[in-house]
Amino acid sequence: MIGIVRMASDLNNPFNLDDPKDRARAYRDLTWGDHGFLRARFANHHDIGGGMSRENQPSPKRIAQLAKDGIKTIINLRGESPKGFYWLEKQACRDHGITLINYRMFSRDTHTVEAIKGARDLFNAIEYPAMMHCKSGADRTGMMGVLYRHFKMGDPIEVAVEQLSLKYLHVRQGKTGMLDFFFNDYLNYAKDKDISFIDWVETVYDPAEVKARFLEQWSGNPITELVLRRE
Repeated sequence: MIGIVRMASDLNNPFNLDDPKDRARAYRDLTWGDHGFLRARFANHHDIGGGMSRENQPSPKRIAQLAKDGIKTIINLRGESPKGFYWLEKQACRDHGITLINYRMFSRDTHTVEAIKGARDLFNAIEYPAMMHCKSGADRTGMMGVLYRHFKMGDPIEVAVEQLSLKYLHVRQGKTGMLDFFFNDYLNYAKDKDISFIDWVETVYDPAEVKARFLEQWSGNPITELVLRRE
């Protein structure tokens, strides 16, 4: 499809979802191992604009509703997984005619130039309406929300960064603040230079160097690192 984008087909399924016992095991993983019980009544759903929405990890029931709402594409920002939540999602998308795309992002790390440019290409290639999700719909989805608003909707970065805010449950005081630091690094650099975000990414941005500077000034926060346990 697109460079580093992979369709949902690479791993061997460890679950026989036609077997009631295996299906129950997959649901236990979704509900308890992946904290799906916390998402049962709260999808953290938000409309980003232009036919894109964002939310947390959807259950098969939620995917059925998304299909009724007209969703054509789901972007899974967690990537492929041997866990039950992933295989239930994959089957539900197939059953309801939704294209599932795995595009792995990170909540506590910098991203490669290729991943950022690949996100831009992805947004131009998928069928809409679309929804993208991570586990909580807060951090990785926020990162991609900024990129979507900038690349697809034309928002300047200083406006698009609203996608990374407490409104979406994003907490910048933990290591998840690396995402904010990345965009702020561009904004600080561009204050006295006429340079676009993508030009900065391609010619100035050094993922390892940005990460090192973030960790130098980061003092640690038990809220996100111990309590929320961000992926």
